[in-house]
Amino acid sequence: MSDLATWLELGGVATGAGGLHIAKYRAPRVYWSAVGLPVTWGRFTWNYRSTMDVCGLTVRPSGFRAFMTRNLAHREVRPVAPKVRRVRPTSTGLRVTLRLPAGLEPADVAASAVRLRHAFGVYSVTVAETKPGYVELRMTGYDVLRRVRMPRKAMPRDLIVPVALREDGTVFERDYRKIPHALTLGANQSGKSMYQRNLISGLAQLPVALVGIDCKRGVEQSRYAPRLSALATDRSSAKDLADALVTEMEDRFDLLALHGVSDVWELPASVRPVPLIVLIDEVAELFLVTSKKEEPDRDHMVMQLVRLGQMARAVGIYLEVCGQRFGSDLGKGATALRAQLTGRVVHRVNDKQTAEMGLGDIAPDAVVSVLGIRADRPGVAVAGDASGYWSRIRTPEMTPDQVAAVCREFAYLTPPLPFLAPFRPVGQIIPPMPTTPPLVASP
Repeated sequence: MSDLATWLELGGVATGAGGLHIAKYRAPRVYWSAVGLPVTWGRFTWNYRSTMDVCGLTVRPSGFRAFMTRNLAHREVRPVAPKVRRVRPTSTGLRVTLRLPAGLEPADVAASAVRLRHAFGVYSVTVAETKPGYVELRMTGYDVLRRVRMPRKAMPRDLIVPVALREDGTVFERDYRKIPHALTLGANQSGKSMYQRNLISGLAQLPVALVGIDCKRGVEQSRYAPRLSALATDRSSAKDLADALVTEMEDRFDLLALHGVSDVWELPASVRPVPLIVLIDEVAELFLVTSKKEEPDRDHMVMQLVRLGQMARAVGIYLEVCGQRFGSDLGKGATALRAQLTGRVVHRVNDKQTAEMGLGDIAPDAVVSVLGIRADRPGVAVAGDASGYWSRIRTPEMTPDQVAAVCREFAYLTPPLPFLAPFRPVGQIIPPMPTTPPLVASP
Protein backbone atom coordinates (compact mmCIF):
# COMPACT_ATOMS: atom_id res chain seq x y z
CA MET A 1 0.00 0.00 0.00
CA SER A 2 2.86 2.32 0.85
CA ASP A 3 4.46 1.59 -2.54
CA LEU A 4 1.24 2.56 -4.32
CA ALA A 5 1.05 5.84 -2.40
CA THR A 6 4.66 6.58 -3.28
CA TRP A 7 4.03 5.95 -6.97
CA LEU A 8 0.93 8.15 -6.85
CA GLU A 9 2.90 10.97 -5.25
CA LEU A 10 5.67 10.65 -7.84
CA GLY A 11 3.07 10.62 -10.61
CA GLY A 12 1.45 13.74 -9.22
CA VAL A 13 4.80 15.52 -9.03
CA ALA A 14 5.67 14.51 -12.61
CA THR A 15 2.25 15.63 -13.86
CA GLY A 16 2.58 18.97 -12.09
CA ALA A 17 6.09 19.51 -13.47
CA GLY A 18 4.91 18.62 -16.96
CA GLY A 19 1.94 20.94 -16.65
CA LEU A 20 4.18 23.83 -15.58
CA HIS A 21 6.53 23.13 -18.48
CA ILE A 22 3.62 23.21 -20.93
CA ALA A 23 2.19 26.35 -19.31
CA LYS A 24 5.55 28.09 -19.67
CA TYR A 25 5.17 28.05 -23.46
CA ARG A 26 1.42 27.67 -24.01
CA ALA A 27 0.16 29.93 -21.23
CA PRO A 28 3.06 32.21 -20.24
CA ARG A 29 0.82 34.53 -18.20
CA VAL A 30 -0.32 31.65 -16.03
CA TYR A 31 3.22 30.36 -15.60
CA TRP A 32 4.51 33.81 -14.72
CA SER A 33 1.82 34.40 -12.11
CA ALA A 34 2.25 30.96 -10.54
CA VAL A 35 6.02 30.45 -10.71
CA GLY A 36 7.95 33.27 -12.35
CA LEU A 37 6.63 36.16 -10.28
CA PRO A 38 7.36 34.69 -6.80
CA VAL A 39 10.82 33.52 -7.87
CA THR A 40 11.73 36.86 -9.47
CA TRP A 41 10.39 38.87 -6.56
CA GLY A 42 12.40 36.79 -4.11
CA ARG A 43 15.55 37.03 -6.22
CA PHE A 44 15.12 40.79 -6.49
CA THR A 45 14.60 41.24 -2.75
CA TRP A 46 17.53 39.02 -1.79
CA ASN A 47 20.11 40.28 -4.29
CA TYR A 48 19.07 43.89 -4.80
CA ARG A 49 21.83 45.71 -2.92
CA SER A 50 24.66 43.50 -4.15
CA THR A 51 23.37 43.72 -7.72
CA MET A 52 23.26 47.52 -7.61
CA ASP A 53 26.79 47.54 -6.25
CA VAL A 54 28.34 45.31 -8.92
CA CYS A 55 26.45 47.14 -11.67
CA GLY A 56 27.96 50.46 -10.58
CA LEU A 57 24.63 51.92 -9.51
CA THR A 58 25.77 53.05 -6.07
CA VAL A 59 27.33 56.33 -4.90
CA ARG A 60 29.41 57.39 -1.93
CA PRO A 61 27.28 58.56 0.99
CA SER A 62 27.35 62.18 2.05
CA GLY A 63 29.73 63.22 4.80
CA PHE A 64 26.93 63.69 7.30
CA ARG A 65 25.44 60.29 6.55
CA ALA A 66 28.82 58.61 6.82
CA PHE A 67 29.45 60.32 10.17
CA MET A 68 26.07 59.24 11.57
CA THR A 69 26.51 55.65 10.36
CA ARG A 70 30.03 55.34 11.77
CA ASN A 71 29.54 57.04 15.14
CA LEU A 72 25.89 56.51 16.07
CA ALA A 73 24.85 53.31 14.29
CA HIS A 74 28.33 51.78 14.67
CA ARG A 75 28.08 50.16 11.27
CA GLU A 76 30.37 50.02 8.32
CA VAL A 77 29.86 52.84 5.85
CA ARG A 78 28.61 51.34 2.59
CA PRO A 79 27.84 52.88 -0.80
CA VAL A 80 24.27 54.13 -1.22
CA ALA A 81 22.02 52.32 -3.73
CA PRO A 82 18.75 53.67 -5.19
CA LYS A 83 16.01 53.31 -2.62
CA VAL A 84 13.12 51.01 -3.51
CA ARG A 85 9.92 52.99 -3.14
CA ARG A 86 7.39 50.60 -4.65
CA VAL A 87 7.20 47.08 -6.03
CA ARG A 88 4.13 46.29 -8.11
CA PRO A 89 3.48 42.92 -9.76
CA THR A 90 1.67 42.73 -13.11
CA SER A 91 0.43 39.94 -15.34
CA THR A 92 3.50 40.35 -17.55
CA GLY A 93 6.27 41.30 -15.16
CA LEU A 94 7.32 43.39 -12.20
CA ARG A 95 7.38 47.18 -11.79
CA VAL A 96 9.87 48.68 -9.35
CA THR A 97 10.00 52.40 -8.56
CA LEU A 98 13.43 53.63 -7.45
CA ARG A 99 14.46 56.90 -5.82
CA LEU A 100 17.84 57.85 -7.23
CA PRO A 101 20.49 59.14 -4.82
CA ALA A 102 22.44 62.30 -5.60
CA GLY A 103 25.00 61.53 -8.28
CA LEU A 104 22.95 59.07 -10.33
CA GLU A 105 20.78 59.85 -13.35
CA PRO A 106 18.24 57.74 -15.29
CA ALA A 107 20.77 57.22 -18.09
CA ASP A 108 23.07 55.40 -15.64
CA VAL A 109 20.33 52.91 -14.78
CA ALA A 110 19.31 52.53 -18.45
CA ALA A 111 22.92 51.72 -19.39
CA SER A 112 22.85 48.78 -16.96
CA ALA A 113 19.47 47.41 -18.11
CA VAL A 114 21.02 44.34 -19.75
CA ARG A 115 23.02 43.52 -16.61
CA LEU A 116 19.93 43.90 -14.44
CA ARG A 117 18.01 41.62 -16.79
CA HIS A 118 20.49 38.79 -16.31
CA ALA A 119 20.93 39.45 -12.60
CA PHE A 120 17.21 39.21 -11.87
CA GLY A 121 16.54 36.44 -14.41
CA VAL A 122 13.82 38.19 -16.44
CA TYR A 123 13.19 38.46 -20.17
CA SER A 124 13.81 42.20 -20.44
CA VAL A 125 14.29 45.32 -18.33
CA THR A 126 13.16 48.75 -19.51
CA VAL A 127 13.95 51.93 -17.61
CA ALA A 128 11.49 54.84 -17.68
CA GLU A 129 11.78 58.17 -15.88
CA THR A 130 8.52 58.86 -14.04
CA LYS A 131 9.44 62.19 -12.43
CA PRO A 132 12.64 64.02 -11.45
CA GLY A 133 14.71 61.76 -9.22
CA TYR A 134 12.55 58.66 -9.80
CA VAL A 135 12.80 55.86 -12.35
CA GLU A 136 10.73 52.75 -12.91
CA LEU A 137 12.24 49.38 -13.72
CA ARG A 138 9.76 47.57 -15.97
CA MET A 139 10.74 43.93 -15.83
CA THR A 140 9.07 41.57 -18.28
CA GLY A 141 8.92 37.93 -17.28
CA TYR A 142 8.44 36.53 -20.79
CA ASP A 143 8.27 37.60 -24.42
CA VAL A 144 5.00 39.51 -24.53
CA LEU A 145 5.43 40.19 -28.25
CA ARG A 146 5.45 36.51 -29.14
CA ARG A 147 1.68 36.23 -28.81
CA VAL A 148 0.08 39.66 -28.38
CA ARG A 149 -2.95 39.92 -26.13
CA MET A 150 -4.31 43.39 -25.54
CA PRO A 151 -5.68 44.16 -22.07
CA ARG A 152 -9.46 44.23 -21.85
CA LYS A 153 -9.44 47.76 -20.50
CA ALA A 154 -7.65 49.04 -23.62
CA MET A 155 -10.57 50.69 -25.41
CA PRO A 156 -10.71 53.69 -27.80
CA ARG A 157 -11.60 56.98 -26.12
CA ASP A 158 -11.20 60.74 -26.70
CA LEU A 159 -9.12 60.43 -29.90
CA ILE A 160 -6.88 57.87 -28.19
CA VAL A 161 -6.70 54.49 -29.93
CA PRO A 162 -4.86 51.50 -28.40
CA VAL A 163 -3.06 49.94 -31.34
CA ALA A 164 -0.30 47.64 -30.11
CA LEU A 165 1.57 46.24 -27.13
CA ARG A 166 5.01 47.43 -26.11
CA GLU A 167 7.76 45.00 -25.17
CA ASP A 168 7.50 46.13 -21.53
CA GLY A 169 3.85 45.02 -21.38
CA THR A 170 2.29 48.49 -21.60
CA VAL A 171 -0.18 49.52 -24.29
CA PHE A 172 0.96 51.64 -27.21
CA GLU A 173 -1.73 54.23 -27.95
CA ARG A 174 -2.18 56.54 -30.89
CA ASP A 175 -3.10 59.86 -29.26
CA TYR A 176 -4.12 62.41 -31.88
CA ARG A 177 -4.28 65.26 -29.36
CA LYS A 178 -0.59 64.82 -28.49
CA ILE A 179 0.76 63.58 -31.84
CA PRO A 180 -1.55 64.88 -34.58
CA HIS A 181 0.24 63.49 -37.65
CA ALA A 182 2.10 60.22 -38.05
CA LEU A 183 4.02 58.15 -40.59
CA THR A 184 4.00 54.35 -40.82
CA LEU A 185 6.68 52.61 -42.88
CA GLY A 186 7.32 48.96 -43.65
CA ALA A 187 8.15 46.49 -46.39
CA ASN A 188 5.73 43.98 -47.85
CA GLN A 189 4.56 41.35 -45.34
CA SER A 190 6.02 43.37 -42.46
CA GLY A 191 2.71 43.89 -40.65
CA LYS A 192 2.15 47.46 -41.82
CA SER A 193 -1.37 46.66 -42.98
CA MET A 194 -2.09 44.93 -39.66
CA TYR A 195 -1.18 48.14 -37.86
CA GLN A 196 -3.56 50.08 -40.10
CA ARG A 197 -6.37 47.59 -39.48
CA ASN A 198 -6.06 47.93 -35.71
CA LEU A 199 -5.99 51.70 -36.06
CA ILE A 200 -9.05 51.86 -38.31
CA SER A 201 -10.93 49.43 -36.08
CA GLY A 202 -10.39 51.73 -33.11
CA LEU A 203 -11.12 54.94 -35.00
CA ALA A 204 -14.38 53.48 -36.36
CA GLN A 205 -15.71 53.37 -32.79
CA LEU A 206 -15.08 57.08 -32.17
CA PRO A 207 -17.22 60.06 -33.29
CA VAL A 208 -14.80 61.15 -36.00
CA ALA A 209 -14.87 61.41 -39.79
CA LEU A 210 -12.56 59.02 -41.64
CA VAL A 211 -11.22 60.10 -45.02
CA GLY A 212 -9.45 57.46 -47.09
CA ILE A 213 -6.89 57.99 -49.87
CA ASP A 214 -6.03 54.67 -51.50
CA CYS A 215 -4.61 55.12 -55.00
CA LYS A 216 -4.39 51.36 -55.52
CA ARG A 217 -7.96 51.55 -56.82
CA GLY A 218 -9.21 51.26 -53.26
CA VAL A 219 -8.28 47.61 -52.80
CA GLU A 220 -7.28 48.20 -49.18
CA GLN A 221 -9.79 50.76 -47.91
CA SER A 222 -12.89 50.12 -50.01
CA ARG A 223 -13.99 47.32 -47.68
CA TYR A 224 -14.22 49.92 -44.90
CA ALA A 225 -16.57 52.12 -46.95
CA PRO A 226 -19.51 51.95 -44.48
CA ARG A 227 -17.45 53.99 -42.02
CA LEU A 228 -15.65 56.29 -44.49
CA SER A 229 -16.92 59.80 -45.12
CA ALA A 230 -14.82 60.03 -48.29
CA LEU A 231 -12.63 57.76 -50.39
CA ALA A 232 -10.23 58.67 -53.21
CA THR A 233 -9.04 55.74 -55.29
CA ASP A 234 -6.77 57.47 -57.84
CA ARG A 235 -4.48 60.48 -58.05
CA SER A 236 -7.07 62.68 -59.76
CA SER A 237 -9.72 62.21 -57.07
CA ALA A 238 -7.02 62.47 -54.38
CA LYS A 239 -6.05 65.90 -55.74
CA ASP A 240 -9.67 67.11 -55.61
CA LEU A 241 -10.09 65.67 -52.13
CA ALA A 242 -6.93 67.43 -50.90
CA ASP A 243 -8.32 70.73 -52.26
CA ALA A 244 -11.61 70.12 -50.43
CA LEU A 245 -9.76 69.40 -47.18
CA VAL A 246 -7.71 72.60 -47.47
CA THR A 247 -10.87 74.61 -48.12
CA GLU A 248 -12.46 73.02 -45.04
CA MET A 249 -9.33 73.87 -43.05
CA GLU A 250 -9.60 77.53 -44.05
CA ASP A 251 -13.29 77.60 -43.13
CA ARG A 252 -12.48 76.17 -39.73
CA PHE A 253 -9.82 78.81 -39.18
CA ASP A 254 -12.47 81.42 -39.92
CA LEU A 255 -14.62 79.78 -37.24
CA LEU A 256 -11.75 79.96 -34.74
CA ALA A 257 -11.20 83.62 -35.54
CA LEU A 258 -14.91 84.33 -35.11
CA HIS A 259 -14.85 82.90 -31.57
CA GLY A 260 -11.45 84.35 -30.70
CA VAL A 261 -9.71 81.04 -29.99
CA SER A 262 -6.66 79.31 -31.48
CA ASP A 263 -7.63 75.67 -31.18
CA VAL A 264 -10.69 73.69 -32.19
CA TRP A 265 -10.95 72.16 -28.71
CA GLU A 266 -11.45 75.61 -27.19
CA LEU A 267 -14.69 76.02 -29.12
CA PRO A 268 -18.06 75.31 -27.48
CA ALA A 269 -19.17 71.75 -28.07
CA SER A 270 -22.28 72.97 -29.91
CA VAL A 271 -20.25 74.58 -32.73
CA ARG A 272 -17.12 72.43 -32.65
CA PRO A 273 -16.59 70.67 -36.02
CA VAL A 274 -16.07 66.93 -36.09
CA PRO A 275 -12.42 65.75 -36.13
CA LEU A 276 -11.16 64.50 -39.50
CA ILE A 277 -8.66 61.64 -39.81
CA VAL A 278 -7.05 61.42 -43.26
CA LEU A 279 -5.79 57.88 -43.95
CA ILE A 280 -3.26 57.72 -46.82
CA ASP A 281 -2.58 54.08 -47.65
CA GLU A 282 0.44 54.27 -50.01
CA VAL A 283 2.01 57.71 -50.11
CA ALA A 284 4.37 56.85 -52.98
CA GLU A 285 1.39 56.58 -55.35
CA LEU A 286 0.71 60.27 -54.76
CA PHE A 287 4.24 61.28 -55.76
CA LEU A 288 5.26 59.01 -58.62
CA VAL A 289 4.22 60.18 -62.09
CA THR A 290 4.67 58.68 -65.53
CA SER A 291 4.98 61.86 -67.59
CA LYS A 292 5.98 65.49 -67.14
CA LYS A 293 2.46 66.75 -67.83
CA GLU A 294 1.33 65.09 -64.58
CA GLU A 295 3.95 66.88 -62.49
CA PRO A 296 2.01 70.17 -61.98
CA ASP A 297 -1.00 68.29 -60.55
CA ARG A 298 1.31 66.20 -58.37
CA ASP A 299 3.15 69.26 -57.05
CA HIS A 300 -0.15 71.01 -56.31
CA MET A 301 -1.51 68.03 -54.40
CA VAL A 302 1.70 67.61 -52.40
CA MET A 303 1.66 71.30 -51.55
CA GLN A 304 -1.89 70.93 -50.24
CA LEU A 305 -0.84 67.97 -48.07
CA VAL A 306 2.10 69.96 -46.71
CA ARG A 307 -0.28 72.78 -45.80
CA LEU A 308 -2.50 70.31 -43.97
CA GLY A 309 0.51 68.95 -42.12
CA GLN A 310 1.64 72.42 -41.09
CA MET A 311 -1.64 73.95 -39.93
CA ALA A 312 -4.49 71.43 -39.80
CA ARG A 313 -3.81 70.22 -36.25
CA ALA A 314 -5.33 73.35 -34.77
CA VAL A 315 -8.62 72.77 -36.61
CA GLY A 316 -8.94 69.05 -35.87
CA ILE A 317 -7.65 67.55 -39.13
CA TYR A 318 -5.06 64.81 -38.68
CA LEU A 319 -2.87 62.92 -41.16
CA GLU A 320 -2.08 59.20 -40.98
CA VAL A 321 0.42 58.46 -43.77
CA CYS A 322 1.50 54.95 -44.71
CA GLY A 323 4.08 53.67 -47.20
CA GLN A 324 7.05 51.47 -47.95
CA ARG A 325 9.54 54.32 -48.45
CA PHE A 326 9.25 58.04 -47.90
CA GLY A 327 12.28 60.09 -48.84
CA SER A 328 13.45 62.85 -51.14
CA ASP A 329 13.74 60.33 -53.99
CA LEU A 330 9.93 60.37 -54.27
CA GLY A 331 9.99 63.92 -55.57
CA LYS A 332 9.48 67.54 -54.66
CA GLY A 333 7.81 68.14 -51.30
CA ALA A 334 8.36 64.65 -49.85
CA THR A 335 10.87 65.79 -47.24
CA ALA A 336 8.75 68.81 -46.30
CA LEU A 337 5.72 66.60 -45.73
CA ARG A 338 7.66 64.00 -43.76
CA ALA A 339 8.97 66.71 -41.44
CA GLN A 340 5.38 67.47 -40.36
CA LEU A 341 4.68 63.85 -39.37
CA THR A 342 5.70 63.76 -35.72
CA GLY A 343 4.80 60.18 -34.87
CA ARG A 344 6.81 57.42 -36.54
CA VAL A 345 6.17 53.68 -36.67
CA VAL A 346 8.69 51.67 -38.69
CA HIS A 347 8.23 47.94 -39.35
CA ARG A 348 10.74 45.61 -40.97
CA VAL A 349 12.35 47.33 -43.95
CA ASN A 350 14.48 46.19 -46.85
CA ASP A 351 17.30 48.69 -46.45
CA LYS A 352 18.92 50.87 -43.81
CA GLN A 353 18.06 54.08 -45.67
CA THR A 354 14.33 53.48 -45.18
CA ALA A 355 14.82 53.02 -41.44
CA GLU A 356 16.80 56.24 -41.32
CA MET A 357 14.02 58.03 -43.24
CA GLY A 358 11.55 57.06 -40.54
CA LEU A 359 13.54 57.35 -37.34
CA GLY A 360 16.95 58.79 -38.14
CA ASP A 361 15.86 62.39 -37.60
CA ILE A 362 14.04 61.82 -34.29
CA ALA A 363 15.65 58.75 -32.64
CA PRO A 364 18.90 57.73 -34.36
CA ASP A 365 19.63 54.92 -31.88
CA ALA A 366 16.33 53.25 -32.84
CA VAL A 367 17.53 52.56 -36.40
CA VAL A 368 19.60 49.58 -35.23
CA SER A 369 16.55 48.11 -33.51
CA VAL A 370 14.54 48.34 -36.75
CA LEU A 371 17.23 46.50 -38.69
CA GLY A 372 17.05 43.69 -36.13
CA ILE A 373 13.35 42.90 -36.72
CA ARG A 374 13.00 39.32 -37.92
CA ALA A 375 11.02 38.40 -41.02
CA ASP A 376 9.09 35.69 -39.13
CA ARG A 377 7.61 38.26 -36.74
CA PRO A 378 5.17 40.35 -38.79
CA GLY A 379 3.64 43.20 -36.86
CA VAL A 380 6.77 43.99 -34.83
CA ALA A 381 7.77 47.62 -35.24
CA VAL A 382 9.65 50.45 -33.57
CA ALA A 383 7.56 53.46 -32.57
CA GLY A 384 9.07 56.85 -31.82
CA ASP A 385 8.25 60.55 -31.73
CA ALA A 386 10.00 63.91 -31.75
CA SER A 387 10.87 63.63 -28.04
CA GLY A 388 13.49 60.98 -28.88
CA TYR A 389 11.69 58.26 -26.93
CA TRP A 390 11.13 55.01 -28.80
CA SER A 391 9.94 51.50 -28.02
CA ARG A 392 9.45 48.17 -29.74
CA ILE A 393 5.80 47.25 -30.30
CA ARG A 394 3.68 44.58 -31.97
CA THR A 395 0.08 44.76 -33.13
CA PRO A 396 -2.38 41.90 -32.46
CA GLU A 397 -3.55 39.90 -35.43
CA MET A 398 -6.74 41.20 -37.02
CA THR A 399 -8.27 40.14 -40.32
CA PRO A 400 -9.79 42.53 -42.88
CA ASP A 401 -13.18 40.90 -42.36
CA GLN A 402 -13.06 41.71 -38.65
CA VAL A 403 -12.29 45.37 -39.36
CA ALA A 404 -15.02 45.51 -42.02
CA ALA A 405 -17.50 44.10 -39.50
CA VAL A 406 -16.55 46.82 -37.00
CA CYS A 407 -17.01 49.48 -39.70
CA ARG A 408 -20.48 48.15 -40.51
CA GLU A 409 -21.42 48.00 -36.83
CA PHE A 410 -20.46 51.63 -36.22
CA ALA A 411 -21.51 52.99 -39.60
CA TYR A 412 -24.11 55.18 -37.86
CA LEU A 413 -21.22 57.27 -36.46
CA THR A 414 -20.30 58.44 -39.97
CA PRO A 415 -21.03 62.19 -39.91
CA PRO A 416 -22.88 63.76 -42.87
CA LEU A 417 -20.38 66.34 -44.16
CA PRO A 418 -21.62 68.21 -47.25
CA PHE A 419 -18.15 69.16 -48.51
CA LEU A 420 -17.22 65.46 -48.64
CA ALA A 421 -20.42 64.33 -50.37
CA PRO A 422 -18.81 64.19 -53.87
CA PHE A 423 -16.19 61.77 -52.51
CA ARG A 424 -18.53 59.46 -50.60
CA PRO A 425 -17.91 55.78 -51.43
CA VAL A 426 -20.21 54.47 -54.14
CA GLY A 427 -23.19 52.55 -52.79
CA GLN A 428 -22.60 53.62 -49.19
CA ILE A 429 -25.72 53.46 -47.03
CA ILE A 430 -25.45 54.89 -43.52
CA PRO A 431 -27.90 53.10 -41.22
CA PRO A 432 -29.72 55.06 -38.54
CA MET A 433 -28.39 55.13 -35.02
CA PRO A 434 -29.63 52.08 -33.10
CA THR A 435 -32.27 52.79 -30.53
CA THR A 436 -32.41 51.29 -27.06
CA PRO A 437 -35.15 48.65 -26.78
CA PRO A 438 -37.88 49.34 -24.21
CA LEU A 439 -37.45 47.87 -20.75
CA VAL A 440 -41.00 46.47 -20.78
CA ALA A 441 -42.41 44.85 -23.88
CA SER A 442 -45.73 46.24 -25.04
CA PRO A 443 -48.68 43.81 -24.91
